[in-house]
Amino acid sequence: MESGPEKSEISVDSTQPKEQTPSPLVAAFQREHPDWVKEIIYALGETTVVVPREHILEVCSFLKTWPESRFDFLADICGADRGVEEEPRFEVNYHLFSTTKYHRWRLKVVLNEEDTHVSSVTGIWRTANWHERETYDLFGVIFDGHPDLRRILLPEDWQGYSLRKDFPLRGYEPYSLK
Repeated sequence: MESGPEKSEISVDSTQPKEQTPSPLVAAFQREHPDWVKEIIYALGETTVVVPREHILEVCSFLKTWPESRFDFLADICGADRGVEEEPRFEVNYHLFSTTKYHRWRLKVVLNEEDTHVSSVTGIWRTANWHERETYDLFGVIFDGHPDLRRILLPEDWQGYSLRKDFPLRGYEPYSLK
């Protein structure tokens, strides 16, 4: 059996600048819709495009059908809590892949603590259904327009959102499945 590279062979350039020259795809996307791009982050060979929450449906629909990108596969949606001292506090990350063009992007939407609503993308990618439910269940992000937004991992009567950084490590009180 062939093994991967030795640890000493793997290097990560932590001095890589945050901003680089955009790839042709990123540059074309920015030219097409400059108001849809708040920030572009390059790190460890990955591209993250931060988009305004109010445009997430338009952005996703466009990227799925745009001949330049054809992001036909939504690999994952995940939430992140940046901490109670951070503002905006929450992130929703959409990991996109094109099975025909072999592009890979992360879209990021940031949400403040007072308004954790963002539009559901289940009408664009059906796989978003369970990803959005998981993000709702663990972080409390509300996906407007979701066809069945309810808990998926924790019991329906669970109190709070267990992956938020302010969630008590031992829970609020003892929980019984009875």
